[in-house]
Amino acid sequence: MVAQMEKYTDLAVQYGTEYGIKILGSLLIFLIGKWIASQMVVLIKKGMDKGRVDPTLISFVANVTYVALIIVIVIAAISNLGVQTTSFIAVFGAAGLAVGLALKDTLSNVGAAVLIIFFRPFKVGDFIEASGVMGTVDSMNLFSTTLTTADNRSIIIPNGTLVAGNIINYTSNNRRRIDMVFDIDYKDDLKLSKEVVMQILLDHPRVLKEPVPVVAVGALGPNSVQIFARPWVAVEGYWDVMFEITESVKLEFDKHQISIPFPQMELHVRREELLSSS
Repeated sequence: MVAQMEKYTDLAVQYGTEYGIKILGSLLIFLIGKWIASQMVVLIKKGMDKGRVDPTLISFVANVTYVALIIVIVIAAISNLGVQTTSFIAVFGAAGLAVGLALKDTLSNVGAAVLIIFFRPFKVGDFIEASGVMGTVDSMNLFSTTLTTADNRSIIIPNGTLVAGNIINYTSNNRRRIDMVFDIDYKDDLKLSKEVVMQILLDHPRVLKEPVPVVAVGALGPNSVQIFARPWVAVEGYWDVMFEITESVKLEFDKHQISIPFPQMELHVRREELLSSS
C-alpha cells in the first residue's frame, strides 16, 4: 500500500514538474511577448510620427500590428504546452469564418476603414460633410468615424455608411470661395451698389488678392436685383470673413441709402369693379 502511494506520488511530482514548467514557460512567453509587442507598437508610432504620417494611418497600423503580434504570441504559448497548433489554427480559422459571417455588416466597416486609410478622402482635423451631417473629424477607428459639429455635438458614423455616399471635404484645399448674394431695389443705383460691395471686398484684410474678387449682377428677381459677390479666403477664415462682409455691406448700404427689398404684393382695385359691386 505504501509502495503504491509512493508510486502515485512520484507520478504526480513528475507530471506536476513537467507540465508546471511548460505552463510557466507559456505564461512567460505570453507576458514577455506582450511586452515586446507593446514596445514594437510604440516604436512604430514614434517612427511614423517623425515621418509626419497622417495620425489616422498611424493609429490603424499600430492597432493591426498589435493584434497580429498578440495572435502569434498566443499560438506560440499554446504550442509550448504541447498542443498541436495546426489543428488549433484550423479550429481558429473555422471559428473566425463563422464569426465573420455573423458580423459581416460590422466587418464591412473595417473594409471601409481600410479604403479611407489608403485613399484618404479626409484626415483628422478636416471639416467634412457626409451622411447628411457636417463636422470636424475628431477620431477614426476600424468601425466608425466621430465628427464634432460646430455646436460641439459628437456624431458617430459607421465607416460603411460613410463611404457609401458622397464626402465633401471643405478643408482639403488651402483656400475657399465665399458665395454671397445681396439684393437691392430696382430703383437703386446699380453701379454704385456694385462699387460699394467691391470696395468692401478689396479693403477687407483677409480677402485674397488672387484670385481677384468678383462682383456681378447674378439675377433679376421678382422683387430685387441680385448682386453676386465671390471673394476668396483662406480656409480657416471662411466663416469670420463671411460674417464680417455681410455686416459691412448692410452698414454701407444704409450709408449710401441703398435699400434691401423684401417680398411684397401690390393690390390694384379698378373703379369699374367697385361701381358694379355697389
